[in-house]
Amino acid sequence: MTAPLFVSAYWLKEHYTEETLQVLDARMLPPGQEAVRDIQAEYLAGHLPNAPYFNIEALSDHTSAYPHMMPRPEAFAVAMRELGVNQDKHLVVYDEGNLFSAPRAWWMLRAFGCANVSILAGGLQGWKAAGFDVASGPVSLPEGEFEATYDNTQVKRLTDVLLISHEGGAQIVDARAANRFNAEVDEPRPGLLRGHIPNSLNMPWNNLVLNGELKPAAELRDLFEKAGIQLDQPIVASCGSGVTAVVVILALTSLGVRDVTLYDGSWGEWGSRDDLPIEK
Repeated sequence: MTAPLFVSAYWLKEHYTEETLQVLDARMLPPGQEAVRDIQAEYLAGHLPNAPYFNIEALSDHTSAYPHMMPRPEAFAVAMRELGVNQDKHLVVYDEGNLFSAPRAWWMLRAFGCANVSILAGGLQGWKAAGFDVASGPVSLPEGEFEATYDNTQVKRLTDVLLISHEGGAQIVDARAANRFNAEVDEPRPGLLRGHIPNSLNMPWNNLVLNGELKPAAELRDLFEKAGIQLDQPIVASCGSGVTAVVVILALTSLGVRDVTLYDGSWGEWGSRDDLPIEK
C-alpha cells in the first residue's frame, strides 16, 4: 500500500473506524501569534475524534538554539509511543485547514520511517465544513508501537547549504513571503537579520496552497517555472524554521520530483549568524 498525499474529509469519514488507520492533529501557530492564542487550548476545545496532538513544537530538538530542528530518533519514537501512534498504520495528519503545519508532520513521520502518511485536504476547517463531528478534551490512547529509523539524507546542514550557495550543484528554494525574502520587513522571530541566502530562489509557500490543499499540478508547474526553479535539478527547500519549506517539498513531491531535501536550520539558523553571507 502506498498512501496518497491527500485524503478528503469524505474518504476519512468513511474509513475512520478501520483498525489500520490513525488520525493525528498537527496544528501549529505561525510565529508571532503565541502571545494571543493558546494552540493547546484550541486543540482541547475541538479536534477530530481520538486524534492525539502531534505537537511539532514539543517534538523538536530543544537542545538546539534553533527552532523546530529534528529530534533524535530515540526521543521521537518514545514520544510517538506515548501518544499511541502505531508506525505500521495509515497515518492521516491535519492542521487548522491552511496547510501550514500538516506537511511538516507528514515529512517528519516519513523521515522517521513511516511508510504510509497522508494529509487531510482542507484540515479541521474542511472536516467541519463537511458537517462532521469533532470531539473535545484530551485524547489518551494505549501505548503505540513505534521504532524510528531516521533517514538523514532528507536533511541538509548549514555547511552543505553554504557550499551549494557558493558553488552550485542544487537550487536553494526559500518558502518565506517575498517581503521577507527581499529584506523589506523584519522577521517575525526577534534577533534575525533581514535578507536571504545568496543565490537562492523565492517560492512563497502560500502561493502553492488553495483551500487547505495544493493547487492543481499545472498551476504548480507554472509557478515553479516562473520562479526560475528547474524541476529536473536537485532542490534544497528552506524557510523561517523548517516548517513551511515542507509545503514546497510536498508540492514538488506531488509533481514527481524526487531529489528534494530540507535545510532544517533555515533562516532561523542562517539569519541569526553575522559570519555568513546574506543577500538583500
